Amino acid sequence: MNIMVMADHESKSLYDYYDPGKLEGIDLIISCGDLDADYLSFFATLCHVPVIYVRGNHDRRYEVKPPEGCICIEDDIFVYKGVRILGLGGSMEYIPGSANQYTEGAMKRRIKRLRWKLWRNKGFDILVAHAPAFEVNDMEDLPHRGFYCFRRLMEKYEPKLFLHGHVHATYGSSFKRRDTFGKTTVINAYEYQVVEYPED
Repeated sequence: MNIMVMADHESKSLYDYYDPGKLEGIDLIISCGDLDADYLSFFATLCHVPVIYVRGNHDRRYEVKPPEGCICIEDDIFVYKGVRILGLGGSMEYIPGSANQYTEGAMKRRIKRLRWKLWRNKGFDILVAHAPAFEVNDMEDLPHRGFYCFRRLMEKYEPKLFLHGHVHATYGSSFKRRDTFGKTTVINAYEYQVVEYPED
C-alpha cells in the first residue's frame, strides 16, 4: 500500500501544478497537520482515495471550517485495508490554554482514554501525529519538543510507521526525513512524501 503523507507546507508541485499522474498508485493520503482545509479538500475531491488527518498546532480554524470530504482520526483508530491507524494531533503546549497544544501529562491522558480502542483493535500499525516523539526528530526548544509518551507507545505496540510533521525542513541542517525507533520507521511528513507500507 502506497501512502502519501503531508504536513506543514503546501506543495506547489502537487497543488498549483496538479497532474493526476503524480498521484497514480497512491492508496491513502494522510495529513499530519498544519495544512489549509481547502488544500486537503482538494485531494479528497480529485484523488478518489481516503484523506485522513490529525490537527496541527495551527489548525484551530478546522473548528469553523473542517476539511470537506476528509476523515479526522483524532483520538481514534481508523482501519483501512486491515491497517490500524492511530491519530494523536497537536503539539507540546508553549502558549497555555491554546487549542491543539498539550502538556506531556495531557497527552498521556489522551492516550489513557484510548485503552479500550487499543485493546479492541489489538494495538495499531501506524501512529499519526503532528508532533514528533521526544528525542526522535524533535528539537530542543519547547514548541518543537516531542512527546515522551509517543516513545512509550512505540515501545509497547511496535507500530511499523510513525508519521509526524511540525519540524520543518527549513529549520536547519538537523532535519531528518527518516529515522528509526526500535522496530518503527519514523517519517517526517513535511510538505509531502510517499511511503510504502511494509506488508508482511
